Amino acid sequence: MRKVIYPGTFDPVTNGHIDIIKRASELFDEVIVTVAINPGKTPLFTVNERVNMLQESLKDFKNINVDSFDGLVVDHAHEVGAVGIIRGLRAVSDFEYEFQMALMNRKLASDLTTVFLMPHEKYTYLNSSIIRNLASLNSDVSDFVPDVVLKALNKKFSK
Repeated sequence: MRKVIYPGTFDPVTNGHIDIIKRASELFDEVIVTVAINPGKTPLFTVNERVNMLQESLKDFKNINVDSFDGLVVDHAHEVGAVGIIRGLRAVSDFEYEFQMALMNRKLASDLTTVFLMPHEKYTYLNSSIIRNLASLNSDVSDFVPDVVLKALNKKFSK
C-alpha cells in the first residue's frame, strides 16, 4: 500500500487544495492530509477546526485520512508509513521555495520522494491568505472554498 502525506497549514482549506488532494488520491492508495502546526504563524482557525473542516470537505473520498502534526514533515511521513510527500505548485513563483524544501527533505530522509502536483488552472491564483483577506472584507468566497469553510469564515468574520 503506497501512502503519501500532503502537509500544509490549510488555514483555511481551499478548492485548490481539494483539487490537489483529489489528484493525489487517484495516484496513491492512501493520502494523509496533514495539518501542520507552525509556531511561526498565527492561524485564523485552530488545528481542530482545520482538521474538522478538512474531514468534512473530504468525507466522500475513501482513501483519504486527515491528521495533524508538530515537527518535521519527514518525521511525520515516517511515523505514518508514507513513501512520499505531496506538494502543490500553483505558479512558477512557488517552485523555488518548494524545490528547496524538497531537496532539504531528501537530505533528511532520502527514502521519501516529493511529488509536485499542479491544481486545475482555475485554482492557480488561490491561496489561503487571499481567502482570509477577502472573507474579512465580507467578500463572497463561495467559489473558492468548500461549504463548511464558507460557513466557518462567515462565522469568524460576522463578529
